[in-house]
Amino acid sequence: MTIQVGDKLPEATFRTMAADGPAARTTAEIFAGKTIVLFAVPGAFTPTCHKNHLPGFVAHAEAIKAKGVDGIFVTSTNDVFVLDAWQKATGAVDKVGILADGSAEFAKAVGLDADMGAFGMGIRTKRYSMIVKDGVVTALNIEDGPGKADLSGAEALIKQL
Repeated sequence: MTIQVGDKLPEATFRTMAADGPAARTTAEIFAGKTIVLFAVPGAFTPTCHKNHLPGFVAHAEAIKAKGVDGIFVTSTNDVFVLDAWQKATGAVDKVGILADGSAEFAKAVGLDADMGAFGMGIRTKRYSMIVKDGVVTALNIEDGPGKADLSGAEALIKQL
């Protein structure tokens, strides 16, 4: 079942990159007591994710945070090493944090996983964005296809803050 506005995020563990290498961070550690913008991409370095979705959040990071947002994070079913390289390659460091969901644990728990095996990509996450306040989803924007980033893009999300 897909998560809905008003639902609390399920417990899951992401991987992030720390100074000494990969580190585990739970949904409770990331979202408790904070207002967080979370968006998901099917894959780092893939065309829509790389050229459209992430760049919008990087460009609008200051405007988003000025509306009372404590942090902006991107999640993907890529591993933490790929997401770390992508964050550095795109200028997202200090603007958009990374939450690697390499086994699609979180994507499955929120009902937003997608089987992209036909494209040789395996289980991925659908493209979406959400606003989460103290662990509760207050806005959710799910794209109807992986090649679009209209509903879930930064410009659309800013209007919801």
